[in-house]
Amino acid sequence: MFQSRDEVRQVYLDVWRKLQQNDLLEPLEAIIAEVIEIHPEYHSLLERNEDIRQQEFTPEQGQTNPFLHMGMHIALREQAGTDRPPGIQAIYHRLAASRGQHEAEHAMMECLGQSLWNAQRNGVAPDETEYLDCLKKL
Repeated sequence: MFQSRDEVRQVYLDVWRKLQQNDLLEPLEAIIAEVIEIHPEYHSLLERNEDIRQQEFTPEQGQTNPFLHMGMHIALREQAGTDRPPGIQAIYHRLAASRGQHEAEHAMMECLGQSLWNAQRNGVAPDETEYLDCLKKL
């Protein structure tokens, strides 16, 4: 959908601006807004607007990339909404019922991140079976 890091970050900044101005949101923007709202620790970063578009977030510097983190929340919500991979919707709802949606998503991010990392490292598509197996253990 987006072509570059800057484009992705600009979408978050645009949604943040719309939230501040109480503007109407498109359906995808509403999802992004929900995720932004549950992460007040990132609000001051979004206030920085242009500065944040160019900032590097590296684990070596002890930083979490807020855009990656919020993007993983969105990815998990989309996966659960479409039940892709098949079975994730039931896992998502089970975990959300027992831990709350936000904490369930944080737990699930570990599996998603591992799956994506393995796929990138091996130059293959993510292994849905391995991913679901990890989620089922939560």
